[in-house]
Order: sequence, then structure tokens, then C-alpha cells
Amino acid sequence: MSDPIKHECGLALIRLKRPISWFRKETGDPLWGLRRLFLLMEKQHNRGQDGAGIASVKFDMPPGEAFLVRERTAKRNAIERLFDAAFAPVEELSARDLDGLDEIELKRRIPFLGEVMIGHLRYGTHSGRSTALCHPYIRHNTAASRMVALAGNFNLTNSAQLFAKLVEYGLHPVGESDTQVAIEKIGYFLDREHDLLSDQIGPGSFTSLEGREMWEQVSANLSIPRILRRATAAFDGGYVFAGLIGNGDAFVCRDPAGIRPAFVFENDECVAVASERAALVTVFDADPDRVTALAPGHVLAMKHVPGESSDAANARPAPDITIERFAEPLPIRQCTFERIYFSRGNDRDIYRERKALGRNLAPRILDRLGGDLTHAVFGFIPNTSETAYFGLIEELDRIERERQADRIAELARTGGATPEAIRAILRSRPRGEKVAHKDQRLRTFITHDSARNSLVNHVYDITRGIVGPDDSLVVVDDSIVRGTTLRESIITMLSRLRPKRIIVASSSPPIMYPDCYGIDMSQLGRFIAFEAAVALLRDVGEADLLDEVAQRCIAQRDLPPERMRNHVRLIYDRFTLDEISAKVAQLVRSPRLEESGWTGTVEVVYQSVEGLRAAMPEHTGDWYFTGEYPTPGGYRVLNTAYLNWRSGDGSRAY
Repeated sequence: MSDPIKHECGLALIRLKRPISWFRKETGDPLWGLRRLFLLMEKQHNRGQDGAGIASVKFDMPPGEAFLVRERTAKRNAIERLFDAAFAPVEELSARDLDGLDEIELKRRIPFLGEVMIGHLRYGTHSGRSTALCHPYIRHNTAASRMVALAGNFNLTNSAQLFAKLVEYGLHPVGESDTQVAIEKIGYFLDREHDLLSDQIGPGSFTSLEGREMWEQVSANLSIPRILRRATAAFDGGYVFAGLIGNGDAFVCRDPAGIRPAFVFENDECVAVASERAALVTVFDADPDRVTALAPGHVLAMKHVPGESSDAANARPAPDITIERFAEPLPIRQCTFERIYFSRGNDRDIYRERKALGRNLAPRILDRLGGDLTHAVFGFIPNTSETAYFGLIEELDRIERERQADRIAELARTGGATPEAIRAILRSRPRGEKVAHKDQRLRTFITHDSARNSLVNHVYDITRGIVGPDDSLVVVDDSIVRGTTLRESIITMLSRLRPKRIIVASSSPPIMYPDCYGIDMSQLGRFIAFEAAVALLRDVGEADLLDEVAQRCIAQRDLPPERMRNHVRLIYDRFTLDEISAKVAQLVRSPRLEESGWTGTVEVVYQSVEGLRAAMPEHTGDWYFTGEYPTPGGYRVLNTAYLNWRSGDGSRAY
């Protein structure tokens, strides 16, 4: 993706199944769990550069001592800053101190040493970059079983409506962000769960318990699935939430359409959750088959059993860990962008899928080249496109070997199969080169648009002398969103190699529609594919269609989302993929190319939706390509985005 966009956040959770004293004895490291949390976050640092946060719950802390602690930062190198602070108290303790302190004192001296921990990496889709916006959020309460820390990888399309419902409940929530709304909703129904159980257990009930004994029983009987079932009933969006309750209970829940990812690993020592399977595989050196996806609409609930943290490791009760459905099922629409770009490519299945995306481009690229591989050079940009590039090269090589076999067979049939003739045929092979190198040292300086504009031309270095004036330079990109970086930097940079033409091959289809489930793509007018479609309408004298679509959107503006339809589709349906691709190629061609003296052509080849679906059949979340949204709220966002564009309003569509 040559245009950096903000996208999904990263989550990590560690829930120890043994007491800290066991880890101190058996592994020599009482901070074993905290170190695993650090590694899980570090292995997912690609998922968030706007800040990070961690929270920890410590079992059985006496009154007066903190039982839930949190730290967040939006400063650069956030993960390192957090864990430098978390591990700092250990450096003040000698080995004798670590061995001599009992478990409670150890947790008192090392504030983040706990039995259940969550970490969050923030990639903010809007708002600012302050520490206050970093997760986990906390809903404070002096009763441990009513205190909640929540972190999420999500966007809700109906936060305003949910906020209004909280006001109807009689609450006075502070802040209207979807994170604040989510934690207030969960906290509200956590309180209702307490009310329900206290009526069943407290004075006047069959058991007639009261005081501390009653609240301990209430805490032990909290039903996390029931709380979430009620709290999320009206949520519209894609989400994975990880939550800690001060009494030691914890949970991870996933939206019923499976839009956002969550993976679970369990062994004898712990239960661990992460946004990416590869992180769990690496940190725990696990077989990928032992890391499973949390089923959509299900919650991984981890109940703290009283006495669980006893030093008697062999006599302690096991935590109560269950996976239950909490939401009504929806058609599964797992996000394809996770696979194309966002997740790290060392996941076994993602690696195969990205290669398949490149492989599916091969026939169209070969057709564009007129079958001539002798005068073609293949490369990739950015680095996340490398795997698709491998798939493209392998498929081109396979196709060419089949063609060579046919030609050699024909020579043999006609008696012309001399060694020289065969060698001449075999010389034709796809030629891959490292045409561009990303300067990783500049990466952290381009996360803000204001700084990015002045530095973007220096993000990549090119390798001169490997492309000839008669060569077609084919560069694989994983996706083209706005086209800005192609126009302002990449095409200009590649033209310095002086190829005959530059072909940009996108391993994903054109992005035509806004996203509202985790990716910051809500402004329709910023998509290069939409810009191309609008330009084509004007070219053919059919710009009136833009007004017709606007009128249709206005007519359904006040309808409930369930009754809204995708009218923007009418604009795209007017043109073929090749027509849109050709117009995009015109739009990404910078005027500076003529000033530089390069007169070659620029072409764009997109993946087809059919090619995308063939590469990853289990991931059908392709609404940004097709306009087929997984929840009703998506159509409302699309409707708003189009009307915003038509009126010149650049605000967010949800």
C-alpha cells in the first residue's frame, strides 16, 4: 500500500493458569507472563504507531492495595517506554529479594506483575494522538467486581445512537468516542448483573447472604456472556474487545460477522490472545494448528476462581475458562484487508493467500506485455507486496515453461530441435529485480501528513542500471487507495530508471467504497478509483448521473439503515475494470514526468474481485471493493460519505 492509511489496532492478552510463585520456581522468572505480553505487543507493532497501553489485574491483593493498574503513552517508541517502566522496579531488587519476597509483596513491589494482563497498540482512525485516547480505558469503581479495563480493535458505526441510549438510562457519560460508549455500555450492564445477582443471593433471598460474603458470591457468579449479550445488542460495527474486571475475571469477544480478527492459544501455563496468529506462533513457538480463531459472535470468558493464586501450585483450583456465544449470528465477513496488507506476512495462511493474489495477476500482466518476458523487469513496492510479487513471478515462470515446452515440441516435430534453438527458447524467463529499497530509518517520520509531504520523495531508493530503455517495468503494489504517493513520489522515482513503460500491478481490486469497521477510509472523494469513475462520467457526458445518485441518497437519508441501498454503485457500474484502470493510470501520472524528459507510458492493472475471492475464499469481507456491507450501518456511512463529497464537506462519514 503506497498510500499509508490508519487501520486496525492490535490487542494482546495473557491470562496465567499458574500462580506467580510457580513461574518463579519452575522458570526462574516471576515476570514470565509480563514478558510474554511485551513480546506479543512487539510482534504486532505494525498494528499501531499512535500509542500503546497495558493493564494488569493482581489477584488477592489486601484492602488498601491496588488490584488493577494501567499505564499508557502516545510518545514515540511507546511499547519500549511502557515496558521499560514496568520492568524498572525489578532492577532495584536483588536476586535474593526476588526469592525472598512472598507473592503479595512481590506484586506490591512490581506494580504490573499480575495474573491477567492486556496490551493495546493504537492506530487511531480519527481524533488526536494524546495519551488520553490510548487504550485500555478504565471505568473506575472501588468495588473490584465493578471496575473494568477495556481495550478494543474496532469501530462502531452508531456511536451517536448508543450515546443517546446511555443518556436514556440516566447516565451522564463523558466523551462520545466509540471506546467511551463501549465501556460505559459494558459497565452499565455489569452493574445490572450485580443487581440481578444481589436480588438472588442477598437479604430476603433463599441464601440471605449480606455484606462482604454476599458480594463475594455475586462476584463469583457474574456471567460475562450475559453481560456482553445485553451490552452489545445494539452494536453495529466490527470489533474485538479485551476486558479485565477488577475481581480477576477477563474476557475477549468478537463481533458476530467476524470482521475483526482474534486468535487464541492455550497451554499448561497460560491462555493468550492476539490480533494476529503469527504473533502467538512466534512468541510461544507453537504449531500454527494450535492457535485457533475465536469464533465470531463468541466470547472467551476467563473466570477467576477464589484461592487460585495460592502458593500450593499442585493444590490450587483451575481457572474457569469457557468459550460461549453471546451475539446472534450474522453472515461471516472477515476483513480481506487484514490478509492483503495489515497483518504481518509470516502467518502461514496469509503468506499463501498473498502469493495466490500475485499468481492470479499473471495472465493479465502477460497479456498486457503481449507475452514478451524478454523485455520486462519485475519488482515490488512497498515491502508488504513482496509475497504477492513472489506469486506473480512463480506463475509467470510456470506459464512460460509450458509455452517453452510447446515450442520445443513443435521444433522436435519439424526437425528443428537443435541445442542452439532450444537454448534460445529457454532464455526467456521472468526477470525479477530489487528496483526499490525502502529507507526504514525514515518510516517513523512519515506517520503525520504534515511531515510526510516533504519527505515522501526520499522514502525509497532505486537501483540504477538494471532496467533498459526497451524494458517494461512491472511493479507490484498491494493496493492503491488514494494514488497520492504513486503520483507524488513512486512513479516519478521509477521513471528515473528510464523504462519504456511502467506498469503498476495492484494485488487487490480498486477501493471504491468507504470503510467504517476499523480502517480510516470514510471520505469517498479521496479514493483514486472514485475520482477516476467521476472523471469518466464527465468524459462521456454523463455527469448528470452524479446528481441522480445524490437525489437517491437524499431520499433515503432518514430511513433506518436496514432499508438503505447502495446507490453509489450506479456510478461504477457504468464502466469496466479496464476503463477505470486506464483512467487511474492517467490520474497518477505526475506533470513532473514531462519536465524530467521521460516520455514513457504509465499503466495500472488491478486484481479482479473474482481473483481476490479465489485467493482467500474464507475471507469474504470485501465491502470496500464491492459495496456489499456486512452490517446495515455500512450503508448509512456510504450514503453520508457520498452526500458529504457532493456538498464539499470533508468531515468523517460516521
